[in-house]
Parts: sequence; C-alpha cells; structure tokens
Amino acid sequence: MQKQPNKTVAGTDVQHVKQQNAQASNSKYGTEFASETNAQQVRQQNAQAEAKKNQNSSNNQG
Repeated sequence: MQKQPNKTVAGTDVQHVKQQNAQASNSKYGTEFASETNAQQVRQQNAQAEAKKNQNSSNNQG
C-alpha cells in the first residue's frame, strides 16, 4: 500500500485532525474547566456533603 502524504496508515487526514484540535482549543469550552478546578476544594466539599448526609440519616432513624 502506497503511503499518501498527510495521511496515517489508517487513512486519517492529519491536517484535518490538527485543524479540529485547533478549533477545539479555541472553543469557549476548551480546557478551561480542568484548569480552573481546585481538586482539594472539591474533595473538601464532597467530604462536607457526605458528613452532612450521614448526620441527616442518623437523625432520621430515631
């Protein structure tokens, strides 16, 4: 099989993929969420929610 320029072995158009990736990174919803998320804060909020849930369930069993 003859290799075509700008195509992978599977036939993927390399330029097309690069163009799609560029558009995605310029998009409003690119990687902004991942970069702005504070993992430690999320863990803390999850722990607080879990503690509150446990507290409420133990109060409702009486």
